[in-house]
Amino acid sequence: MMAVTGELLLAYYGDDFTGSTDALEFLSRAGAKTVLFIQPPTPEQLARYEGLQAIGVAGLARAMAPDEMELELRPAFTALRALGAAHVHYKVCSTFDSSPAIGSIGKAIDIATTIFEAPFVPLLVAAPALGRYCAFGNLFARMGIGSSGIIYRIDRHPSMSRHPITPADEGDLRLHLARQTKKRIGLMDNLQVVLPVAQASRELESAIQGGAEVMLFDALYEAHLETIGELINAYATPEKPLFSVGSSGIEMALGKYWEHTGQLQPVRNWVEPGFAAPLLVVSGSCSPVTSGQISWALANGFQEIALDTEAIARNTSDEWFRCAVADALTFLQEGRSVIVHTSRGMHDARVVKTEEVFRLQGLDKASMQRQTARLYGAALGRIVRAIVGETELQRIVIAGGDTSSYAAREIGIEAVEMIAPVTPGAPLCKAYAPGSPADGLEVNFKGGQVGPENYFGIISQGKSSLHTQTI
Repeated sequence: MMAVTGELLLAYYGDDFTGSTDALEFLSRAGAKTVLFIQPPTPEQLARYEGLQAIGVAGLARAMAPDEMELELRPAFTALRALGAAHVHYKVCSTFDSSPAIGSIGKAIDIATTIFEAPFVPLLVAAPALGRYCAFGNLFARMGIGSSGIIYRIDRHPSMSRHPITPADEGDLRLHLARQTKKRIGLMDNLQVVLPVAQASRELESAIQGGAEVMLFDALYEAHLETIGELINAYATPEKPLFSVGSSGIEMALGKYWEHTGQLQPVRNWVEPGFAAPLLVVSGSCSPVTSGQISWALANGFQEIALDTEAIARNTSDEWFRCAVADALTFLQEGRSVIVHTSRGMHDARVVKTEEVFRLQGLDKASMQRQTARLYGAALGRIVRAIVGETELQRIVIAGGDTSSYAAREIGIEAVEMIAPVTPGAPLCKAYAPGSPADGLEVNFKGGQVGPENYFGIISQGKSSLHTQTI
């Protein structure tokens, strides 16, 4: 793969689609011309997008077992290293969703350190703008992103402690990560990240010289991020790119530092995209946050299509697909917004019934979750592509971090570029989808924890409280 013409500041691989658009947002808001691809881009694809300063790849690794991650990440990291960016970032969820068996962040680090030659791997999970904080190595998360929910230690979080795939049972990220890698993990704690940069730099170098191979950075306030950005940037060059792991806090930290040095000028005023209706929403999320948003939408005029997930799991007939598309087209042609969903939370009776189908197929719990992400994501993507081909929809929403990557591929999306911020971590984007009816569509990818209760109404209105907000 050839390098991008001009200075590419950063390239990243997101372990799911919604997390990838989160990083896209904060790079774009920092003023970096950024495009997010579905696969590592070819030279021909890169040539279609002029003036790139950052690129992302929306991956699938969060729903993969370690052997699958090896096959997925090694060529992806190698391709990103060849682009000539000083920074290569493995973007993970700000709730650090992972386990030794599924989406292992330790496995990603182990793979990357055989490709990159940097002296350590920075780990920054805190993202104060998203309600994610790290204090003395422990992660805390607000209930919902873009909301005013209560802040919990991650292993006591009402949603994340009960996550169906990777439940959080340890608040100390060093202990959590130590289950996934044997690399030595150090910490730049809250008392160190507030030191003057020269002194903080000495503390960091001392830890690295003392044997730390991964360095976790605490952060409670956005003001902490610029120092962290400067600290890690000192170790990055295009010849020897620095591989980092973390949330979009990495993009926030580097963006703040690049603004300070004059390399970037943040975009502080965004043109609101305006009203678009009817709206099509497809959801593969089982988060209680998304469940509440679906309830709000149904109480405010949206129409509901509850997919027959047992039929999808059995895979013996396409009747569920034909019915869903037909019903959705009827509603949309009547001018009514539609939500197509696979569940309304873990309490949904379909969850237990579908798990029983998978159990009879011989799948264990981990395999069930991987199969669910693939099947539901592909199903939702098929539905979107069929509907978009028969309508003149302007805007759609795809909800669910584990399913969105599969849905985007099924739709035929090659890349997306940010149009405007809407709620933190989930920008409205333009889809580039050559050969697909979705080409040029406005699309919003939403993680399960993202947004206030009236989220789908906000997307339809196209109004943002963020257009004057800085990062």
